Amino acid sequence: MNALTIELQVLGWSGLLAAVQLALMAVPANMQLGPRYTGSARDEQRQLTGVAGRLERAFRNQLEGLVMYAPAAIVVTAAGASGPFTEGCAIAYLAARIVYIPLYGFGVRWWRSVVWAVGFLATILMLIAGLLQGAGG
Repeated sequence: MNALTIELQVLGWSGLLAAVQLALMAVPANMQLGPRYTGSARDEQRQLTGVAGRLERAFRNQLEGLVMYAPAAIVVTAAGASGPFTEGCAIAYLAARIVYIPLYGFGVRWWRSVVWAVGFLATILMLIAGLLQGAGG
């Protein structure tokens, strides 16, 4: 049996991180909206505010990041391009995603954007490296 590349391990950990974020968001969201609403069909849209709203947006951002990171991890692994550079990109992506949660939750503005950019750049660089290796470059 083959071991997972670091890039695929980070993909797995990122999925678990999304599950943790969902739980972190669900508690304040349910407290804010109340059991009557959360137990309903939710036909009437209600907007979360404060910490609950920020945690919801951070969770959605994690899902968006996963949509971009997953192809990068798969391309790198399929191309046999896993190495120190792509592994470093993967770890930078995961670290940025972890740091992003409290920054967004506590409403930290500029540093949150910097941390997001680190994760995004790491993903793009990893994808490019995988594509170049896969193309024989």
